[in-house]
Amino acid sequence: MDLLNTLVEKGLRREPPTREEALAVLATSDDELLDVVAAAGKVRRQWFGRRVKLNYLVNLKSGLCPEDCSYCSQRLGSKAEILKYTWLKPDEASKAAAAGVAGGAKRVCLVASGRGPTDRDVERVGRTIEAIKEENEGVEVCACLGLLSDGQAERLREAGADAYNHNLNTSEATYGGITKTHTYADRVDTVQKAHAAGLSACSGLIAGMGEADEDLVDVVYALRELGSDSVPVNFLIPFEGTPLAKEWNLTPQRCLRILAMVRFVCPDVEVRIAGGREVHLRSMQPLALHIANSIFLGDYLTSEGQAGQADLDMIADAGFEVEGAGTPTLPAHRADALAAAGGGCGSGAGAETGGGCGSHAPAENGAAEAGAGCGSHSGGGCGPCGGHAPVPEPAATPAAEAAPGGARTDLVAVRRRGAGTDLAPNA
Repeated sequence: MDLLNTLVEKGLRREPPTREEALAVLATSDDELLDVVAAAGKVRRQWFGRRVKLNYLVNLKSGLCPEDCSYCSQRLGSKAEILKYTWLKPDEASKAAAAGVAGGAKRVCLVASGRGPTDRDVERVGRTIEAIKEENEGVEVCACLGLLSDGQAERLREAGADAYNHNLNTSEATYGGITKTHTYADRVDTVQKAHAAGLSACSGLIAGMGEADEDLVDVVYALRELGSDSVPVNFLIPFEGTPLAKEWNLTPQRCLRILAMVRFVCPDVEVRIAGGREVHLRSMQPLALHIANSIFLGDYLTSEGQAGQADLDMIADAGFEVEGAGTPTLPAHRADALAAAGGGCGSGAGAETGGGCGSHAPAENGAAEAGAGCGSHSGGGCGPCGGHAPVPEPAATPAAEAAPGGARTDLVAVRRRGAGTDLAPNA
């Protein structure tokens, strides 16, 4: 179809589509879905080949957040049954990170719940970054700590951080309906602070919160304008005990169209499939790899992900390869621009030029902390290749009721990481 040919041509030239073209991608029919995936795949292969970057979340501090983000199980007043603990010690975090690196992760994402870090917190995370890099040569570290104050991004950079994650999550027009304790402008300011400090900017979105197509397009264009090197795409996990517990609006087909739209608008950036992929894409996850070039390995902040070995098998079976530590993630023109700006990933020896922690939007769905959100909800999760500790499933979501858009809530079950077990943080 003419639309897809136009989008491919623009993507190969790094030219963004018009808003009307981006909206048209979201409006395509299921009959056209494979054509949409194939078109987005041509753009993905132009800039990233068949490589898949693996990222690993380590949840430094879980729960007890003063922010009120409606999507987050760690929010103020949340009744979700989740693990709650204060700061991990640097050696504990380094041990958790090593499990992800052993499984093939190039980037470790350090997430902490809360509105934002104190200066003492920044020093604590700095020591953690140093411990991780001493034990894992060449690994990238992305911090996701919430809203940053002046000078904090610079101190994280000096401690060895490569990137900073802070998701916009949704459009400016709808943000006030999702969160009241901070603003959309606060989030933009933090991303700008990270970028100005020479950190690779990682910022993404959460789909499925009841937003319109126009809101999805608005937030993706805003992320492009901010210069995000990495865009984690989170799919809302309607966690019991949160205000959005009934928002089952997504189908696998809808998720693929959203990912394709992001790829067309941001053709040469790292697009990461983050929180909620197992719940909403389900058996269609391999198709999503033809659009996105990055995923999280293992668990999320407060819910279980897919077993790590299953992820590795899926990547291989779909004809892709895990991106090696010595291979730059970003295309040369973006890597060079990042290095010229003073750093981020790829500016130092051994660092890969990829970007973004992802996901980290999501703390559960985009934000580990309501104030920030790493883009997925993990906590460092399982060991090198999966193998989750037994976790009881919560009561099933009302079965067989078709949610708006045809979503089937009887097909999914949210598994809470560590709930009702003796599972240690990041075990």
